[in-house]
Amino acid sequence: MKKTVAFFLLILCGSLVYAQSGSSIPPGQILVDTHNDFLSKSVEQNLSFDSNLKGKTHSDLNRMFAGGVNVQIFSIFCDDHYGKGSAFAYANREIDSLYAVAGRNPGKIKIVSTPAELLQAVKQHKLAAMMGVEGGHMIEDDLNKLDSFYKRGVRYMTLTWNNSTSWATSARDESAHAFIATPYGLTSFGKQIVKRMNEMGMMIDISHVGEQTFWDVIHITSKPVIASHSSVYALCPVFRNLKDDQIKAIAKNGGVIQVNFYSGFLDSSYEKKLKAFMNLHKSEFDSLNAKKLPEYSIQMFFSTKYHQEVQALRPPLSLLIDHIDYIVKLVGADYVGLGSDFDGIESAPKELNGVEDYPKITQALLKRGYNKKDIQKILGGNLIRAFKENSK
Repeated sequence: MKKTVAFFLLILCGSLVYAQSGSSIPPGQILVDTHNDFLSKSVEQNLSFDSNLKGKTHSDLNRMFAGGVNVQIFSIFCDDHYGKGSAFAYANREIDSLYAVAGRNPGKIKIVSTPAELLQAVKQHKLAAMMGVEGGHMIEDDLNKLDSFYKRGVRYMTLTWNNSTSWATSARDESAHAFIATPYGLTSFGKQIVKRMNEMGMMIDISHVGEQTFWDVIHITSKPVIASHSSVYALCPVFRNLKDDQIKAIAKNGGVIQVNFYSGFLDSSYEKKLKAFMNLHKSEFDSLNAKKLPEYSIQMFFSTKYHQEVQALRPPLSLLIDHIDYIVKLVGADYVGLGSDFDGIESAPKELNGVEDYPKITQALLKRGYNKKDIQKILGGNLIRAFKENSK
């Protein structure tokens, strides 16, 4: 969930100012997060991942280490304002920025493209960095651009963002019964893209795609799919979450659902509470916005003045664990992982203020009765298994 109303980001800022770290991840455990939007945020706001960004973002390099993150898949993202002639170039600008960070910090971060390279980087105590393109519009209807992304290290592509492409329909459009030029689901070209991704070893990400697109993918793919940042529809019925039959289909396929941390995908009451907060302070927001102040200034004003109200909007960490629990009880512990959506969301559970707080998830899982083997699967083992199976 990103690019909703800019003002919503005040919740992000309000939480980050008060961030605190948890304890370290147990030795030998690999923690993988499949979706972090720092790269698009860094390009938009001229932020450097290897600087101290506490209080400004969910993520920076040193806080990744503080949180015990071993593998981070960075989202390559631009919204539907970018299309043919601009989306591919913008995506490559974000890729360039990650290569620049890795070039400046060879002892701390390594861009990896195979399971072997991933495990080697972890062994060397470096952050194993990968990339996923969030939105098929960035290949601009050109298989050569898909190939180019793969050669640059992209290892998954989300077939659609909220916007449908000419070859696949999104969850937003399908759920809204939007009128679009193509039939719902995958076109013949869309099916060709799925097959090409299978052949080259690029994971197919079904987060954001419509139900018809989802089922078309499931029927065609020869490799496990992932949902890089989606949660459970039965617990929070929003268009971006997965229904029980979809969760079962992903498990049967051998794929993995990486649970999203966004408050609005975890807590069914969040949107209502957020709307009430916005209405309560509408006059102040309108006044500040009319002065054309920078977004971060407006965000900081509200997060400071109304800190307690902002914090009250955020759900407890237990709701995130509920979503993990639901998937485990439905299909088992082999098909769930973590896809935070950090730096692409305006609100996460109260205890999760940034990447430094991942250990709190481990603690919560232990308290919920999970054994170490299943925790290892959830934190990263399941995704690494799916990555290996796609790479064959």
